[in-house]
Amino acid sequence: MISTNQFKNGNHIEVDGTVFKIIEFQHVKPGKGGAFVRTKLKRTSDGNVIDKTFRAGEKFRAVRTEVKKMQFLYSDGGDAHFMDNETFDQLAVPMAKIEDDLGYVQPNTEVEALYIDSEFSGLQLSASVELAITETEPGVKGDTVSGGGNKQAVLETGKTIMVPLFLNVGDRVKIDTRSGEYMSRA
Repeated sequence: MISTNQFKNGNHIEVDGTVFKIIEFQHVKPGKGGAFVRTKLKRTSDGNVIDKTFRAGEKFRAVRTEVKKMQFLYSDGGDAHFMDNETFDQLAVPMAKIEDDLGYVQPNTEVEALYIDSEFSGLQLSASVELAITETEPGVKGDTVSGGGNKQAVLETGKTIMVPLFLNVGDRVKIDTRSGEYMSRA
């Protein structure tokens, strides 16, 4: 069992039979009444984020999580195929379950697969990734860093993001995987 006093960002807990990941939490002790904990929880089954408040000291079942190193082989439209680096077993995961995460992963790269209670749950991505731009409108003369404005760019994984006007095809960019936003040139 895990108590609200032991919450950490990234922990997984089970609330009413559903597994959630703790995104953020805050202990609140009002002047009048009992202390409580405000949380932002992400449902692991579909990725929805909810706000929930718990009484201080409330206990939950801690969920057993495991991270396995796997290699992303390819996606065939319906499924994404991975290979376990230790046992060489292959795993096919429906694209709908991990579509957002695959926008940051190139084929034949190593990823961390998250297993919750021995069942595949999703991918654990690093906070940022570096990818090359394969398609974008050319920059117009006079566009500068301080000139402001953004344009769409397609990355080598096929994901589309907004980037500053001065970037061109072939430039490598650093992207925040949590928000999907451009951070800097690589």
